[in-house]
Amino acid sequence: MRQAKTSKTTQAPADDLVARARGRDEAAIRAIIKDNNRLLYRLARGILRNDAEAEDVVQETYVRAFTHLDSFRGDSSLSTWLSRIAMNEALGRLRSQRPSVELASLPPGAIEAQIIQFPLSVPADPEKTMAQREIQHVVERAIDELPEPFRLVFITRVVEGMNVEETAEILDLKPETVKTRLHRARAMLRENVERKIGPVAMEAFPFAGKRCERLTEAVLKRLGFEA
Repeated sequence: MRQAKTSKTTQAPADDLVARARGRDEAAIRAIIKDNNRLLYRLARGILRNDAEAEDVVQETYVRAFTHLDSFRGDSSLSTWLSRIAMNEALGRLRSQRPSVELASLPPGAIEAQIIQFPLSVPADPEKTMAQREIQHVVERAIDELPEPFRLVFITRVVEGMNVEETAEILDLKPETVKTRLHRARAMLRENVERKIGPVAMEAFPFAGKRCERLTEAVLKRLGFEA
């Protein structure tokens, strides 16, 4: 929900940043970039499903935005304005890559990226860490495989934590459509993950490495064997 709060509760500072950025204030430009990097990257990657391409889109978005910052009228939040630039750029690249693709049914926007973040503290057990990463990859791939209209809503609402109204504004959808697509996206994602998680689950709850060695030594010691 952090992203959603930023666009609503810090409007005055955002206006100040825009004014300073128009005057080529480096600190203001840096602040705007830092505040929007994650959102724009996830939007771009949601369309292109390619990390490097998404990074290029984000860079191009900022270049275009700061070059034409006078065209920002403040009718929507700065994040929304930047998001639409990023989505248009990403969709343009998608069309050039797949000229025959039918995009008419897609919303005029799209949405990772590091999709599902595990806790920052790294488990001491390397086997558990490996299992968590593999599950994360399964979830990421499952999200990537969602049809684009549903994937974009899912990433905006669930991954970015935006509310229905903000998602509807960015994707130019009705709030009812956002709710319907999110419900469908959750169902498809759950089915996809459950289908793929079987082989990964076989490696779940690992008991090896240092934990295994420690328990083995403790048992041997209790049985009277010398270390």
